[in-house]
Amino acid sequence: MTTHSKRSGNRTLRGAVAVLLPVLMSGCVWIEDTADLRSFVAQEKQKKTVRVEPLPEFKPYHSFIYEGASMRNPFKPLVALINPDKIPGGDVAGKKPDIDREKEYLETFSLDNLKMVGSINKSSDTRWALIRDGKGEIHRVTIGDYMGFDYGKVVAVNGDSVDLIEIISNGRGGWMNRPRSVVMD
Repeated sequence: MTTHSKRSGNRTLRGAVAVLLPVLMSGCVWIEDTADLRSFVAQEKQKKTVRVEPLPEFKPYHSFIYEGASMRNPFKPLVALINPDKIPGGDVAGKKPDIDREKEYLETFSLDNLKMVGSINKSSDTRWALIRDGKGEIHRVTIGDYMGFDYGKVVAVNGDSVDLIEIISNGRGGWMNRPRSVVMD
């Protein structure tokens, strides 16, 4: 590069600075009167300060060491359960539902869905209970009939209730009796 071109570049730069400097300096204006600023600061200082609550103190986490890993598994039985299929005569308690028997219509409903709505005396020793099923239909039952999911056999028909005995699982592979009642609405 020649000295002539350097000089012309410097002149251009100086001219640009001379033009831009007054433009940029015009944004910095000095104001003599700052009374409004002082009154604003004084008003803000007079306002009531709000106390900021400190952060809550958190307790440190303490880990827990389980010491029962070497102990007996609580989900395994202490003694071996007797398998009712290996005992002659079948069940441990001697109770067993008759699964070969054809189920009656009211055995398709839960006892919670069956309601007693009345009773009929045919004679002094025969009484029928009127039972409403979950569909709203009325059925008559007497001693020896079956109701409910759990093989419930009617054992007594009273004026305001039907007593039955259900055969349910005892949770150990056997069966047990459970008394239930369907009472008048």
